[in-house]
Amino acid sequence: MFGNWGFSYIGLLFLLMLFIPNIIWSKRKPQGYTSDKENKILLFFERLGEILTCCCSLVFSDFNIHKWSCWSLWLIAAFILMIMYEAWWVRYFRSERKLSDFYSSFLGIPLAGATLPVIAFFLLGMYGKVVCMLIAALILGIGHIGIHIQHSQECRKI
Repeated sequence: MFGNWGFSYIGLLFLLMLFIPNIIWSKRKPQGYTSDKENKILLFFERLGEILTCCCSLVFSDFNIHKWSCWSLWLIAAFILMIMYEAWWVRYFRSERKLSDFYSSFLGIPLAGATLPVIAFFLLGMYGKVVCMLIAALILGIGHIGIHIQHSQECRKI
């Protein structure tokens, strides 16, 4: 239910797919981006979700590839979402890097930069049957997607 302790190379791969574009983004933020007015409650949920998701990704071996079963479809779906997340970043980095580019949808998924990784980590939790990851992804989603919704609404006012 809570998972088996042990290193997860799949979790590490997902975290690398998450962090590398974000590190690049820190040097290429959208024009006019500011985090000054972020809701403190959403920010708390985002930070807590980030910590929990990172820890869960690495310390539960249940996320590693094991014998094929119907549960493997959860991992495939999660990986597809992470590939879509990478493609969204490529599109963003090739754009003019406006706020509208950063808060854009991708293949019909709204606020793809926030939504895709959160759903991917939730699906990873489903694959590993790790309740802690499911809870961590939900907490992350409340904060991260919530902040992106807030920013997106502010962009529309400009």
